[in-house]
Amino acid sequence: MDTSSLLWGLFFGSIGFGYLVYGRRQRAVVPLVCGLALMIYPYFVSNTIVLVALGAVLMAIPYFVRL
Repeated sequence: MDTSSLLWGLFFGSIGFGYLVYGRRQRAVVPLVCGLALMIYPYFVSNTIVLVALGAVLMAIPYFVRL
């Protein structure tokens, strides 16, 4: 792991924690699941470009998908 992967993982993990808290308080499933995914996936992705692309997609899903 290099420094950029660690920092991007920290960034997406903190955004994911915010989504998780919001999803639990509002009882909204989509932000809750996306927040959990944002906190977990940096452990499994080592390529920085894939890390950023997947994080951007996971951050955008609650904006476009409303259940």
